[in-house]
Amino acid sequence: MEDFSQKIQEATQAILEDYRLGRDIDKMEPFQKPDADVMVQILEKLRRILFPGYFREKNYRMYHAQHNLSLLAEDVMYHLSKQLSRIYEGQGEPPEAAMAHAQEIGLAFLRQIPQIRATLQTDLQAAFDGDPAAGSMAEILFAYPGMFAVFVYRLAHALYTLGAPMLPRMMTEHAHSLTGIDIHPGATIGEYFFIDHGTGVVVGETTVIGSHVKLYQGVTLGALSTRGGQKLRGKRRHPTIEDDVTIYAGASVLGGDTVIGRCSVIGSNVFITKSVPPCTTVTIKSQELHLRPAGDACQKCREGIFEV
Repeated sequence: MEDFSQKIQEATQAILEDYRLGRDIDKMEPFQKPDADVMVQILEKLRRILFPGYFREKNYRMYHAQHNLSLLAEDVMYHLSKQLSRIYEGQGEPPEAAMAHAQEIGLAFLRQIPQIRATLQTDLQAAFDGDPAAGSMAEILFAYPGMFAVFVYRLAHALYTLGAPMLPRMMTEHAHSLTGIDIHPGATIGEYFFIDHGTGVVVGETTVIGSHVKLYQGVTLGALSTRGGQKLRGKRRHPTIEDDVTIYAGASVLGGDTVIGRCSVIGSNVFITKSVPPCTTVTIKSQELHLRPAGDACQKCREGIFEV
């Protein structure tokens, strides 16, 4: 047993020596990095602020709305500022300057909450109007992954446009992990946006989406090529989707010069790298289906389980 413990100690020492190589993965400043768990908690509190009648503390009372909102807002401000200040310190800002910078961003973000709520109301309405299976607004808020992903995106995009580093991407990747919907916080998305079903949807960083746009599962709004890597940073790589466009399941629309004109319909599984004029329907020509008898009846049919 002592020999085995000694081997564990030797392996541990080898790992410690590996930490000293000075690579990016070797950095040991945990107090200058954001905490992913805290970021999730901030999102939960923001959801209570945005939808007070749907997501709330058990001891919440409507006649204490102002008090409850003040507590939530202060809590969000405190933790958001703390997480941002950690990042700014890691980028070289002195602690006091980092906190002041973080508080400035946090306050500007809180001031955008009413506008974010107004936009989310349009997204909720689009989901209800666009899905005959939706029984109520509450059902959409509680059960639709697309609505959750869009809610997180709206918050993350506000922080992104304010210049907040890292946290917006952490927020949308949290939603991605839960829903399978990957929306980069840098994308620009108009009102009345609805993602139906949602799994596998990808919306790239420089995508521009107009109002009243509907996406189905498996849609990719992506870059035509990313082989340039970091050299492509800041350049338009993703398409523009104009107003009143519907894109069905499995379609891929790629490239920064690609524009899908207003009121167009993009059919399932199409692959588009060139612009589409307004009021156009794009589909793949139906493939011919081949049906042939199976020959002898299958075993279950032979045994009389099914009628032949």
